[in-house]
Amino acid sequence: MSELVQSKKDRSAKAFRTKREARNYWILLITLFALSLLISYGLLVYNNPVPIDSPSFLPVVKRRMVALTAMLISAVCQSLATVLFQSSTNNRIITPSLLGFEALYSTIHTGIIFFFGATVFIQFNGGVVSFVFQTVIMVAMCLLLYGWLLRGKYGNLQFMLLIGIIIGTGLRSISTFMRHLLAPSEFDLLQSRLFGSVSNANADYFPIAIPIVVVAAVFILVYSNKLNVLSLGKSGSTSLGVNHQFGVIYSLILVSVLMSVSTALVGPLTFYGFLVATLTYQAVPTYDHKYMFPMALAIGFLIITASYFFMYHIFRAQGVVSIIIEMFGGILFLVVLLRKGRL
Repeated sequence: MSELVQSKKDRSAKAFRTKREARNYWILLITLFALSLLISYGLLVYNNPVPIDSPSFLPVVKRRMVALTAMLISAVCQSLATVLFQSSTNNRIITPSLLGFEALYSTIHTGIIFFFGATVFIQFNGGVVSFVFQTVIMVAMCLLLYGWLLRGKYGNLQFMLLIGIIIGTGLRSISTFMRHLLAPSEFDLLQSRLFGSVSNANADYFPIAIPIVVVAAVFILVYSNKLNVLSLGKSGSTSLGVNHQFGVIYSLILVSVLMSVSTALVGPLTFYGFLVATLTYQAVPTYDHKYMFPMALAIGFLIITASYFFMYHIFRAQGVVSIIIEMFGGILFLVVLLRKGRL
């Protein structure tokens, strides 16, 4: 009886039900970030072919730092965007990939090499203009199409997602048709860009990508309190005084910006965000997004850095990192879908 009374005294109406849950959260969060920093250090210096006292040691580390920075940007974009998207749509199975970012990315690159040739394709992927062009096109498509759908007479999330699936399928069909008509050498050149990889990133992109990601992340964290209400659904959020339609459109804008930057920087990562978000929901014993977003970032950064470290330095399989991440993410998606029984 005394233990029951004590447990009731320990309970709280705050983000965490008990002090023990709060303590476990901070221990796990600090542990994940510490592991991420340790693995990041390993990615920079482990198995460096140049001796540490050589003048060439730092240039090698700087080249590796480009890949590590791309991993961090991708982790921030994918983790925050997926959690934000699932909370605003009140559905933990659907992902921002349904909006067609990967399909549009594939169509842009396939169309360039199909209509203009390999020389223009190589020049296009080597400059800042290509990154800005892809990001602007993806954000514009999302805002014009889905913003219009949410404000129109058919405005609802289910209709919007259905349109996204149809558009994505159509773009993939067009890309597949054009790839079948390419020369073998052009096809091989194109395939290297269609798989998500940090090797696709260019350090020249960072002065543009980093400020955009930082600003979007700040907006998301500031909006986290209203997002707690928005995640209750349309009827619940409206009854509590939150404009549900505005909240969804606002969230969609931030999601489109983050997903566009990530896709244009490293390529498509379809199930990476879903994998991170699902693990976050299991690790965080609260629905308060102020605590969910940092945990999602810690898990996302640990997953991508650990995957690259083990595949690069342990298994010597540099080209399959994104494939492995996508495979585990896809398996987890099927498991969650089968257990839930619906979208």
